[in-house]
Amino acid sequence: MHVAILGATGYSGNVLFNLLAQHPNVDAIKLYGHEGGKASRFLDDEVPAFFSAHLPILPFNPEEIMTNNDLLFCATPAGVTKDLMEPFILADFPVIDLSGDFRLTDPAVYEKWYHKKAAPAGLLEKATYGLAEFPEKNPGKYIANPGCYATATLLGLAPLVIEHMIQTNAIIVDAKSGVSGSGRKLSPSSQYNFINENVWLYKMNKHQHIPEIMQKLNEWDSRIPAIQFSTTLIPVTRGIMATIYLKPLKEYTNEQLLECFHQFYDDAPFVRFRDNDLPTIKEVAGSNFCDIGINYNPVTNTITLVSVIDNLMKGAAGQAIQNFNLLWNLEPTSGLPTLPIFP
Repeated sequence: MHVAILGATGYSGNVLFNLLAQHPNVDAIKLYGHEGGKASRFLDDEVPAFFSAHLPILPFNPEEIMTNNDLLFCATPAGVTKDLMEPFILADFPVIDLSGDFRLTDPAVYEKWYHKKAAPAGLLEKATYGLAEFPEKNPGKYIANPGCYATATLLGLAPLVIEHMIQTNAIIVDAKSGVSGSGRKLSPSSQYNFINENVWLYKMNKHQHIPEIMQKLNEWDSRIPAIQFSTTLIPVTRGIMATIYLKPLKEYTNEQLLECFHQFYDDAPFVRFRDNDLPTIKEVAGSNFCDIGINYNPVTNTITLVSVIDNLMKGAAGQAIQNFNLLWNLEPTSGLPTLPIFP
């Protein structure tokens, strides 16, 4: 199979290229730039770690991409694919988009949260939200890969929300992310002297992943009015920990709560439910796993969930490979590591 990557020089694109280069069903990879690019660009010039992969980054050309490839991955910043993907959508060409441009069904919601003009509503309707553990019944060929915070949060919440076991107006999410989540582009918050030995709470209740979380939650339970959602930058390279606080709808035993998660995830190859053992970021780093643990405090009547992922893997490139495998009916674990990097 021949695949193309638009935007291989960012962090998510780097990991995506790495995974595809080792995927047993991928025979060739072509790289494309979206800035109007020059044919003289090469991957190893821009990403020295890939010095053995001297591949050209070709100028963006939809007709050439569709003629010479079977599928396109987009690992671009928000605001890029909304202006470039119309030819692919009209041709019903397979695309897996890691950006946020096609995750939201309402253009007005996108413009409110991303502060950019949205793709036309008719194109947005063609996209499928690709939360891999909860695939759509009739997915299209344009897959909108979920955001990293959204993935960790939704996988943590899904069983209790779908089974209507929690109070809908008392969902609190305290999510923390490593520095690679902000991308490769240098910013004041990503500088070593700022984030080292520091913790920074940013975009309080304003993070652009909130509306996609709400969009999916309301598919599962339309009575959820909102969530309290905070995002914090921590001094690690990669990883997300979402700590979720919930109020049960009625009195449950610990065993009932555990059984709910086991019913959903025992057959999911990339979700490891840890019962009452609360996981750490290090235990999923470099892997496509989402580890989830739960604690119930009857004194405060509070359920605490901890959901951890590697933001560049399960939160981006790894889930994109999962969606690639689903789209082509391949083995779910193909091309994905089955163990984290440790230590």
